Amino acid sequence: MTPTIITVAVNGSVPRKKDNPAVPITPAEVVESARGAFEAGATVLHVHARNADETSSSDPAYFAAVQEGVRAACPGMIVQFSTGGRGRDASLRGSALPLKPDMASLSTGSVNFPGMIYENHPELIDSLAGSMLEHGIKPEIEIFDLSMLYSAQALVKRGLLRTPLHVQFVVGLKNAMPARRKAVEFMLAELNELLPGSTWTLAGVGRHQAEVHDWALELGGHLRTGLEDNLRVGTDRLAASNAELVGIAAAACARHGSRPATPAEARALLGLAGA
Repeated sequence: MTPTIITVAVNGSVPRKKDNPAVPITPAEVVESARGAFEAGATVLHVHARNADETSSSDPAYFAAVQEGVRAACPGMIVQFSTGGRGRDASLRGSALPLKPDMASLSTGSVNFPGMIYENHPELIDSLAGSMLEHGIKPEIEIFDLSMLYSAQALVKRGLLRTPLHVQFVVGLKNAMPARRKAVEFMLAELNELLPGSTWTLAGVGRHQAEVHDWALELGGHLRTGLEDNLRVGTDRLAASNAELVGIAAAACARHGSRPATPAEARALLGLAGA
């Protein structure tokens, strides 16, 4: 059976415990939630830092505590820090990169989110990409629209990104790329032409998550799930945990003749040390 990488985005920068009590906020909660997700089949942890009041943070000590805890509790799990910008000072968004996580997110352009601009200035993108290169961190290129693929290709040509890339397409956010299979297929065709040999993940937001899992598996990609993207199981119930959402993704793999990748397999597919 073909191995599929399942990424779990455990907390994000927006969801609060009032939205779903299972959202992990403290480093200890993140580590425990990651452990459950790991046991359910996730091999990549995508994590945001939070302050005690649940607002977004860039505190390197938070990321360090999560990284240390996850490496002890989840042997081989790939740790991916967010460098996303909601509620964070741009100058601090890369402050935890010297901790040398396995991966970090890198958006290669700006996009309109509901009620805000997710701003990624070209100088900031260059700075974050350069820091990841310096510290031996593999970026996950976050793609919210077509122009970001072309920006990623330009970064490759300038030597700020090394191929093969790993790309994540995010669909279903209002004002950004819609959750339409034809749109995904178009983006994949562009990816294969612009950046051949890239691996890719598909992240569906909210009610689109389960359907998007099927698209990704049918088209040969990998999956992302977790409470950052989706707080519910169906329309009538909140997800009990990140592990429950990973279990749904793992079940989708089984339906499509696949299975969750082991940590060693995920590292090999992504070209990471420790495979």
